[in-house]
Amino acid sequence: MNRNTPEHFHPQAKDALGDKKLRQNFRGAMDYLRGKRRDAFPEAAEEKAVRDLAEAIRQRCLSKLPELLEKLEKQLTRNGIHVHWALNADEANAIFSDIAKKHQATLMVKGKSMVSEEIGLNHHMEKQGVRCLESDMGEYIVQLDGDTPSHIIMPAIHKNKQQVSDTFEHNLDDFKPTIDVDILIRTGRNALRQAYQEAEIGVSGVNFAVAETGTLCLVENEGNGRMCTTIPKVHIAITGIEKVVEYLSDVPPLYSALTRSATGQNITTYFNMISSPRKEDELDGPEEVHLILLDNGRTQAYHDEELRKTLQCIRCGACMNHCPVYTRIGGHAYGTVYPGPIGKIISPHLMGIDSTKELITASSLCGACEEVCPVRIPIPSLLQRLRQESKNKSEPNHEVLDGQNTASNALEKAAMKGFAYAATHPSLYHTGLNAARKMNGLIPNHLGNWTQCRVKPKLAKTSLKAKIAQRNGDKK
Repeated sequence: MNRNTPEHFHPQAKDALGDKKLRQNFRGAMDYLRGKRRDAFPEAAEEKAVRDLAEAIRQRCLSKLPELLEKLEKQLTRNGIHVHWALNADEANAIFSDIAKKHQATLMVKGKSMVSEEIGLNHHMEKQGVRCLESDMGEYIVQLDGDTPSHIIMPAIHKNKQQVSDTFEHNLDDFKPTIDVDILIRTGRNALRQAYQEAEIGVSGVNFAVAETGTLCLVENEGNGRMCTTIPKVHIAITGIEKVVEYLSDVPPLYSALTRSATGQNITTYFNMISSPRKEDELDGPEEVHLILLDNGRTQAYHDEELRKTLQCIRCGACMNHCPVYTRIGGHAYGTVYPGPIGKIISPHLMGIDSTKELITASSLCGACEEVCPVRIPIPSLLQRLRQESKNKSEPNHEVLDGQNTASNALEKAAMKGFAYAATHPSLYHTGLNAARKMNGLIPNHLGNWTQCRVKPKLAKTSLKAKIAQRNGDKK
């Protein structure tokens, strides 16, 4: 069971590094996903074109976010969909509770939704006497374990086949242990099948919300999202306010960038488009549809022109799959709903810098995340900005962030001021360098163990000069 917190990132990361099975599971999964993404973009020119277009669309839509949200609400309402606004997690959960109470619901069946994880929907509804059952296979597995997702695309990526079998054996009646993937998937689907019929409410996330037509787009591979949004009489969708796009024509380029970056697919198995409740001449679909638009710190990022780029994210997970930190410690070590590089830059807005200050320093700033991001979010530079904000008061042209200056350290500031003074006074600087050289022998060598572990390269027996001469002689 994972109940980690971002405040304890360092000990959690240390525990993860010591878990050989976890590292083995992630090693295989990350290698596989990186290979799939690489194969999905065989031509560098095509990859550049896809990313350029996706970035341009997201930046254009974000620049018009307030007016697009109003247009979306107007169009959805015209289509017969109820629109709700939630400032934070408490307000969003209260809306769910009110709708469930109105329909006397005892069971919700939920498709994959990271925003519902963000607000802690399952635990909140459980307190209200309503069971919220995950139907995405990965989410279902971690829910059975009382666990949390470790990846935004593949929630149970930290588990191998044997561990999934153990989970089913401990939680499902009449299950015979097996590591046959087909049997494991079939077992999960059979366990969920009846829930679609019994649930009064279906819950889903939203990948893209189209302001032009009032359409909610859902990307999936398992079909469970379609079940959740068509079989129960009530469908509640929840999404962050940044997911709105201007035109229906904006969706295909973003869809292509998302699927190819996430799982290496040209197109997913299912792409759902919901624009209204069931109409009189239709045989399926919910009788009532609701959309909850969640802020929860997003406007803080939006109001700052630089930090607004954080909201370009389309939740593909590519940055996580290529991050040298995430690939070794997994998602649970971060203690946040959104782990990895994207989590480091979005969590400070959702939770405050004071709670997430350890995360923004958990990066080598190597730039691998930015190199693969399909919408070109400059994650390294945003991390540097957040590091600055965590230790200083807001500058005149910067938005005041929640938890700002909470990582400030008086000793560190004094040391930096001292260094700045010495660096601008050459005689003092050189005096300090000479003193440091004389004290060098008193400083313990902490690199000793590291250098002992290195393998000394074998030196060529023949010198480079001799090899060149020999090569020239062979040509003659």
